[in-house]
Amino acid sequence: MAEQYRSLLSDPLIRSALEQAWGDSQPGVTGGHEEGGFILQDQDENLSVIRWPTGAQNSISLPPHPNCQIGDKNIVASFHTHPNTDESYLQEPSETDKRAIREDPDLKGPLYEGEFVISHQIIYLVSPDGFVLEVEETKKIFPLHEGEN
Repeated sequence: MAEQYRSLLSDPLIRSALEQAWGDSQPGVTGGHEEGGFILQDQDENLSVIRWPTGAQNSISLPPHPNCQIGDKNIVASFHTHPNTDESYLQEPSETDKRAIREDPDLKGPLYEGEFVISHQIIYLVSPDGFVLEVEETKKIFPLHEGEN
């Protein structure tokens, strides 16, 4: 697996967008909802982020993304949050998350790294083949949110 995801998480624009999605998802024991989006790259290799419509407590739907693109930009990664920290909710990617990435033919572009799943403690990456990697502790990526419950 390529490791462009490390540079994605190091990019201030991407890090800020992921942190914003995490905050917008209202993480905590109750009341959270999933937020997500696509990380895009244009022909000049500039990165940008577009957000998806707000999800529900434990689900989110992707907008159309034919050929792993949005307009003329390539999708290099996707992301969504798992903000509900109550023990009845999975923090790690669910089987549904893994299957959705693995079985989506429109998420098989040559630049696509996979989907970041942002939870309270860990940021995971679900690769295009459905394999899950623990990327980093969330508090190391979003230090301002370290004290959330």
